[in-house]
Amino acid sequence: MAYFSKHYHDPGTEPGTLVAKSETREPPSFHLIDYTEDHLEEVRLVNAADCRDYVIRETRTWIQVNGQVDPETLRNLGELFDLHDLALEDVLNTGQRPKLELYDDRLFLIAAMPFYSGEDLEIVQISLFIGKNYLLCLCPLDEDPFEPVRQRMRLPNNRRFLSRDIDYLLYALLDLVIDSGFPVLEQFGYQLEDLETDLLEHPSQRTLAQIHGLKRELLVLRRVLWPQRELLTSLMRAEDPLIHANTQVYFRDCHDHSVQIIELLESFREMTTSMLDIYLSSISQRTNETMRVLTIIATVFIPLTFVVGVYGMNFENPVSPWAMPELRWYFGYPMVWGIMIAITTGLIWFFKRRGWL
Repeated sequence: MAYFSKHYHDPGTEPGTLVAKSETREPPSFHLIDYTEDHLEEVRLVNAADCRDYVIRETRTWIQVNGQVDPETLRNLGELFDLHDLALEDVLNTGQRPKLELYDDRLFLIAAMPFYSGEDLEIVQISLFIGKNYLLCLCPLDEDPFEPVRQRMRLPNNRRFLSRDIDYLLYALLDLVIDSGFPVLEQFGYQLEDLETDLLEHPSQRTLAQIHGLKRELLVLRRVLWPQRELLTSLMRAEDPLIHANTQVYFRDCHDHSVQIIELLESFREMTTSMLDIYLSSISQRTNETMRVLTIIATVFIPLTFVVGVYGMNFENPVSPWAMPELRWYFGYPMVWGIMIAITTGLIWFFKRRGWL
């Protein structure tokens, strides 16, 4: 995952400019649900203009746009829903900080949804526009992550959902976005368990690289999820006609989940820091063990080298009283070996007695 993933315009660009940063692979898909307490209509649309007939009704409408949105489609949505240019710019330039902004009689929210794509951590920006009777949700993923919410709406006699205003639908989408952090943190937990085992049994450079990678991902995740808690706090306390008092209770539940995720995230960050300290201590301990063994070996061979060096001088003179008489002894060679074996045995016994072996 990249440290910096925000798309931005060139410095000096006029505010509200909509410029695509890359070629759009496929046109976005439009999935619309128009509902009342007694009726639910679900259709697939081709473009933004097809939403017009549903928006003017006295019903509640959820327009889900999936895929990379090109500037032209975004402009059409902006004209249809009278959206602010700065908000549209934030939709196009993904990687924004989660936030809540008020524009006249509508709200604009940006949320961050983490998930694992294979073995890589991804964080996708979810942009939501809320009006009196509509909710426009833009997600850059080709696959719709909000299908579970749609399945709840399809349930027969689901008056609890369909009878509520559009702010309850906003809660349902945000609840899914927030709760998507729990599977991600569960995956982090499994990785930490495996790293802890490797750390205690056979730490290596690969273990160190994994710890640093995990710590980096947790840091990036914290950077995007921390302001999301502030977003939910704002919704809980919002004094806006679009957010009703009976729905703020549900936003409070989302806020609780967000706090739990942040607390787990902070715990995992502390664990990675502790694991890094354990790795350094373990490597230091292994180095000390190696140095101790080498020191003992060197200590054993120092007196042996001295003995061999002395008798390797070969000063043999039968006349001189200072000559080495051992060189002419019949058992001189076995005697030197016996001395060296005795020295080695004595040193090993001494080291074991002191607890150094």
